[in-house]
Amino acid sequence: MNWKSILKSFQSYLKIERGLSQNTIDNYTFDIERLCQFLESHSISVAPTTITEETLQQFIYSLSKEVNARSQARIISGLKSFFSYLIFEEYRKDSPMELIETPKIGRKLPDTLSIEDIDQLIAAIDLSSNEGERNRAMLETLYGCGLRVSELTTLKISDLFFEEGFIKITGKGNKQRFVPISEATQKFINLYKDHVRIHNPILKGHEDTLFLNRRGRQLTRAMIFTIIKDLAVKIDLNKNISPHTFRHSFATHLLENGADLRAIQMMLGHESITTTEIYVHLDRKHLSEIMNSFHPRNDI
Repeated sequence: MNWKSILKSFQSYLKIERGLSQNTIDNYTFDIERLCQFLESHSISVAPTTITEETLQQFIYSLSKEVNARSQARIISGLKSFFSYLIFEEYRKDSPMELIETPKIGRKLPDTLSIEDIDQLIAAIDLSSNEGERNRAMLETLYGCGLRVSELTTLKISDLFFEEGFIKITGKGNKQRFVPISEATQKFINLYKDHVRIHNPILKGHEDTLFLNRRGRQLTRAMIFTIIKDLAVKIDLNKNISPHTFRHSFATHLLENGADLRAIQMMLGHESITTTEIYVHLDRKHLSEIMNSFHPRNDI
């Protein structure tokens, strides 16, 4: 069995049996293709069923000269999943990745925006255009509900349950959750939906998609990144931000204002609360303020 055919089967497994997003599948695919390019460039002729640990160690060593530890860890994780799949399908009896260690990368604390930063970014949107009303509604939803960018772009009109105060989100692995939505965010969505979107041309298949581009299609992830980057430049915000920064900020601000970590985990759609702990870091100043305000011995 060659690399091309096994990779195609692996993609189907990730999509159908594991229910992973296309973006995640693309990342896994890129990892395997990168390994294939290495084998070809070094004239190594070996099948996925017979490749050895030594060859994979050579590949990973070459990676260490090109990418940082975090990228190495992601690629190694992808390769481990691939060879675990080969064992699962009984193409191999063992994994050549079993003894290969992932580089220690530590916890990367996410960047966050202050409430003032978010206010300034949203205030900088040009509301004189139809796209402005849409962009305001999108950023209010991104921050107000703590969504991933893919969850924002795929949000449907039929997912809006405003009377109940929730929206239905389809997250990683097609897992669904209900997220509370404030009346303020509902108002901005309704302004866009009822007064701007109805005048958009809508292509077939996108009738239920909430946020549309000028051509009536679902917005791309790249477009959301561009909108946010442009606003950051407009207000001279010297921070490297992305749509995910709004999600980090949502979680951090909730925690700082007393929200329960378990509740934040449910809203973010994390399977493990450990993941939530990484996202919702607290700075030392805030911890100090909590200690000074609430410790029972401070008044003695």
